[in-house]
Amino acid sequence: MTHLMNTYNRLPIAFTHGKGARLYDEHGKEYLDALAGIAVNGLGHAHPRLTAALADQVGRLIHTSNVYRVREQEALADRICALSGMQEVFFANSGSEANEAALKLVRMFGHKRGEPAAQTIVMERAWHGRTLATLAATGSDRARKGFEPFPTGFISVPYNDIGAVKRTADADRRVLAVWLEVLQGEGGIYVADLDYVKALRQLCDERGLLLMIDEIQSGIGRTGKWFAHHWAGIKPDVMTLAKGLGSGVPIGACVAAGPAAGVFGPGNHGTTFGGGPLAMRAGLETLEIIEKDGLMANAVAQGERIVGGLKRKLAGVGGIVQIRGMGLMIGIELDRPCSELVRQALAAGLLINVTHDTVIRMLPPLILSTEEAALVVERLAPLIAAFLRPQTDVSPGATAKAA
Repeated sequence: MTHLMNTYNRLPIAFTHGKGARLYDEHGKEYLDALAGIAVNGLGHAHPRLTAALADQVGRLIHTSNVYRVREQEALADRICALSGMQEVFFANSGSEANEAALKLVRMFGHKRGEPAAQTIVMERAWHGRTLATLAATGSDRARKGFEPFPTGFISVPYNDIGAVKRTADADRRVLAVWLEVLQGEGGIYVADLDYVKALRQLCDERGLLLMIDEIQSGIGRTGKWFAHHWAGIKPDVMTLAKGLGSGVPIGACVAAGPAAGVFGPGNHGTTFGGGPLAMRAGLETLEIIEKDGLMANAVAQGERIVGGLKRKLAGVGGIVQIRGMGLMIGIELDRPCSELVRQALAAGLLINVTHDTVIRMLPPLILSTEEAALVVERLAPLIAAFLRPQTDVSPGATAKAA
């Protein structure tokens, strides 16, 4: 019996420790982690340099609050702005909190421009969080059901459709922002066309709109660049980060530039825990390790190995819609619901999950080796092939007919 609220369909397994891309359960069984805590553990488990840095920080200082200066916070903000070319950062504790900060920024931006009913264009299949405001911007009926009424201020349009964005902005002068994921994670690992992302930047520039990019799942090297929008060579006005930035230590960040910079002043937004010394140290060490160890290049190389290997192994197998992704953000879309593959993979010693009902999602740690990438393919491909294999009809009627 547990006193936990029944909010998760948990798998019947608990882990005791991990090392690199491997996890170990209470019975000592080893698993290859191709999920990385849902894109959080980019450095894998028990990374020696990260572990040493966190132990050092715990021995020095964990929390003081934002009543005072936090030097580690200033250092991480400087680092993020140097990597992104943006200007200022607000630190929170999660992706949802980072996105809430972004939404409040749009509201304040609107008020300062004389538009108190600012509207934000969001994308179908988008995922921005589970707070009421972020859920209002999220394109999942399943996640939204039972929590109505939602905060207003969002207009949903089809993803990857610049015409839909233009028509919506033309029809409603209250539109002040466009918000998207360059690579939709929870929505099914859908990758935006780079020309579409560039066109959005141009449109927002022409019309004085804020371009906001949610990099919570795709950022911090996962696609092979620091941020997925770097593939398009553009810079957003607002960017949100979380997940991989802290390598398991809770963290979120709302980053602003251009017309979005300077919108907040003292008292407009705040947090008790956000930007604490421990989380900031985790972020600083994570960025340093990714850069020094060449993990972004590794993400590209291992992602290509996994996608290429799966395509070869599953060539000719019916029921596969598409294998897609960027770097180590990979989706295998099937033509039917496939959540049962999560348990089958678990039994085979592989951690994956399924999103959007029909998409097998993998988000391996950035430290994944060539041998481990091959092992992912070796364990997963036969499971998918068997799952999609047509079943022989063994009903009594069929047996009699055959006789």
